[in-house]
Amino acid sequence: MTPSLSLQARRELTRQYKQAFPAMGIYALRCNAAGLLRVGSSRHLDGIFNRLRFELMRGAHRDRALQLAWNTHGAEAFRFEVIDRVKERDDPAFDYDAELATLLALWEAELLSPAAEAGVRQGGSA
Repeated sequence: MTPSLSLQARRELTRQYKQAFPAMGIYALRCNAAGLLRVGSSRHLDGIFNRLRFELMRGAHRDRALQLAWNTHGAEAFRFEVIDRVKERDDPAFDYDAELATLLALWEAELLSPAAEAGVRQGGSA
């Protein structure tokens, strides 16, 4: 049995968590079996994967083609990738949303242009 943390230690851990810079950036969700690729941006990369997986597992994802691929091929056929991260800036007024939008446009141009005719679409932002 592990000893429980003191109240002061728990408060310090909570403070550190709240002050930590969140992992934000561009992600790709791929289903090679169905030939699907979705690209999106998120201010919380750790959470977006959990949200997407939860929606797909429940059969509640808004992208019908993606949901059909999940239902047909299963979770094993899907791969979630972080393809770019936004770095923390010293400027407190830095616009992270604009940075995410710019990065998303760049990655869509790189990943989706050749595949656009094959029905590959963007995943949006979260």
